[in-house]
Amino acid sequence: MQFLKKITLLIIVSLSISSYAQSDIVDIIVTSSDHTTLVTAIKAAGLVSTLKEDGPYTIFAPTNEAFDKLPPKQIATLLNPENKATLASILSYHVIAGSLTETEIINKINVENGSFIVQTVNGQQLVATLKDNKIVITDTTGHTSLLTKTDINGKNGIIHVIDTVLKPSN
Repeated sequence: MQFLKKITLLIIVSLSISSYAQSDIVDIIVTSSDHTTLVTAIKAAGLVSTLKEDGPYTIFAPTNEAFDKLPPKQIATLLNPENKATLASILSYHVIAGSLTETEIINKINVENGSFIVQTVNGQQLVATLKDNKIVITDTTGHTSLLTKTDINGKNGIIHVIDTVLKPSN
């Protein structure tokens, strides 16, 4: 009977993993209760259709708690229609054209002598480093964000969850 339970659990896990792989990155983020602010922002910035394209993309997805670290009322201001371009620029700063797994990022950090520079979709750079065997992303303003969950695979890219909103330079 234990064997049957283990097989059933294995089948359920396999189906869950393969269903994620069939979903695009937007569909995956939409199902996450930890990313409701990000979903609202993606919709307000008009980026849903872009992020549903073939890609591949790598997204550094800030959690609701990451958005809560922003100054009071900043997210509300960014969600106003007149700030759509600014919001789109900030969000596209969290996106890389191409697919980068956690292992690939770590390998590139090691090959590049401790830091790996990545070009974001908005044209600015992020720097990936390692601290205590964790990937740290540093934005152009010097703020850092830690990858807290990695390699969430969708059919058009990879999502890495981060704990701080990245800020491009103006």
